[in-house]
Amino acid sequence: MLPMDLAERGDVTSLLDAWTGGDPQALGRLLPLVMDDLRAVARRHMARENPGHTLQPTALVNEAYLKLVGRRQVHLENRVQLFSVLAETMRRILVDHARRKKAARHGGAVNTVPLDKVFGLSTPVDVDLIALDDAMKDLASIDRRRHDVVHLSYFGGLTLEEVAAALDISIITVRRDLKAARIWLLGELRRDSSG
Repeated sequence: MLPMDLAERGDVTSLLDAWTGGDPQALGRLLPLVMDDLRAVARRHMARENPGHTLQPTALVNEAYLKLVGRRQVHLENRVQLFSVLAETMRRILVDHARRKKAARHGGAVNTVPLDKVFGLSTPVDVDLIALDDAMKDLASIDRRRHDVVHLSYFGGLTLEEVAAALDISIITVRRDLKAARIWLLGELRRDSSG
C-alpha cells in the first residue's frame, strides 16, 4: 500500500469525522485521497480470483464505496478503520458474487482462490472462496484478534506495522498471530475439502 503523508492522514481523519457527524459531502471529498490505495487493495483481492472475473478493481472499489455510503450507522475514526471496513466489504462482495455464481450453476463450478497468494505459501493451493469466508467467520468466533490480524494484513493490505498500531499490539504478536491463524485456517480448509 502506498504510504500517505501526515497531512493526508489528518485530512482523512477530519473528513471521516465530518461524514460521521452528518456531512454527506465529506465522503465524496475523502474518496480521491484514498482511491489509489483502495485500488491497490482491490487489485490484491482480484489477483486471488480466477482469470476472467467479471468485476474489475475499480468496479469493486466503487461497489464497496456505494455500500459504505448506504451504511450511515458506521463510525470510522481513522484511515485504518476505513480500510478495514472497505476491505471487508470488498471481500463480502466477492463472496456474494461467488455464491450467486455457484447457485446459478446449481452446485457446479466453485469459485476458487489461490491460497498460496493469500498466505505466501511455497506450493500452490486453491480453495473455495466460500469455504475461506466460512473459515474466516469461524476464526472470528474463536479468536477475534487473529481474525483481525489476517483480515487487516491479507485482505486489507495493511503493513505489519499498521496492523500492530490498529490493534494496539506488538509486531511480534502480529507475526505470531498470522502464523497461528494461517496454520488454523489451512487445517480448516483441508478438513473442509476432504469432508
